[in-house]
Amino acid sequence: MSPGVVISMKDLVVRAQFDSDAPNIGEIIIVDNGHESKLLVDHLEPGGVAMCLNIRSDRNIQKGMPVKRTGRGIEIPTGELTVGRILDALGEPLDGLAPVSGENIVYKDILKLPPRSKEFKVAKPEILETGIKVIDFFTPFVKGRKIGIIGGAGVGKTVLTMELINNVAQSGGGLSFFAGIGERIREGHELWDTLTENDLLKNTCMFFAQMNENPVQRSLIATTSVALAESFRDNEGKDILFFADNMYRFIQARNELSTILDQIPNEGGYEPTIFSDIKILQDRLSSNEQGSITSVQTIYVPADDLSDPAVQMIQHELDATLVLSRKVAEQGIRPAVDLSRTTSSLLTPEVVGDRHYVLSVQVQSLLQKYESLKGIIAIIGENELSPADRADYAKAKKLIKNFTQNMTVMTKHTGVPGEFYNREETLKSIEEIIA
Repeated sequence: MSPGVVISMKDLVVRAQFDSDAPNIGEIIIVDNGHESKLLVDHLEPGGVAMCLNIRSDRNIQKGMPVKRTGRGIEIPTGELTVGRILDALGEPLDGLAPVSGENIVYKDILKLPPRSKEFKVAKPEILETGIKVIDFFTPFVKGRKIGIIGGAGVGKTVLTMELINNVAQSGGGLSFFAGIGERIREGHELWDTLTENDLLKNTCMFFAQMNENPVQRSLIATTSVALAESFRDNEGKDILFFADNMYRFIQARNELSTILDQIPNEGGYEPTIFSDIKILQDRLSSNEQGSITSVQTIYVPADDLSDPAVQMIQHELDATLVLSRKVAEQGIRPAVDLSRTTSSLLTPEVVGDRHYVLSVQVQSLLQKYESLKGIIAIIGENELSPADRADYAKAKKLIKNFTQNMTVMTKHTGVPGEFYNREETLKSIEEIIA
């Protein structure tokens, strides 16, 4: 393979000239500068110019330096040796331990899509109990499906995700994955501590590219973690629980890359490829005849605006969305779920059974009535309501209180022990209130 040469640099974008034998999109090329700096080919321009991304923000690259092709993309190790490890976007360790290596290690190109499976017939829906009343009732956790936890900054998305990992992993539900995409480093440390304390790290693969990393790594980390999850699903027939915190940060990182590549944004202000960025990633988080991937994705809402185009596009790919609200959080309710805006396409008699479905219809009806009565009460007072309205209002208030719950992962901060409710207990508590 003939070498090329660096002809210009701007921020994380490095342009390399190849007179012949230009590299492929998605290929890694190496700068011959004594540091073996890695560049990822983003796209090709006329005249044999490769537009590359400086993966590690390496400052040892200069104009005129030779570059050589590798003929390979970003390849990460797969298999059992990755379980219990914390890896970065290139599959290299972040836990201070030796790199994942060995004679029998198989490497996987993260950008290479798996072959499309034959038409997959979904078996009878299998509900996984989370022990969190509001989730088990409003957005049942069904194997092989996708749940989104949507909310602005500081309303409890990460705490709820950590509680889910804690509760579901303890029930021995297969292999857990956690992808930390552009979130706070502190949260990554806390999650690692929680999993270590509860001896759950042995069933978990963790990937991090936090806020301190450049947008190349923050956008790649989602793809890297999904690629390893696919490998376990397809080659080892595993059922995967995939947690991503935060899916909006993936779009944010892609948008930053689009800006430094001088691409014209779409009318929503995001990168022109936003639709395909979301679609390709979400389509890989799917199930087939070998195994399943059940995903929980947190989605940050900029300025608490649920109509943001990126939030809307991610939401379209989900089976259920749990909306966290600042107004609810300000009332001291935890988890701060906006019950009237939370939706699930899985809340059907076929999936959850007639008893749960009928209860959900009754609860939603009471909550809608509660919202409409709140405005009237603010004007004329509760005593002026009819006896029937007053009874329904009281029931709705009890229901809202019933869905509050102490989290196990917050015990060391609050001193209050966490609570776990199975689905039967949750349904029974609701029946008692409605009756």
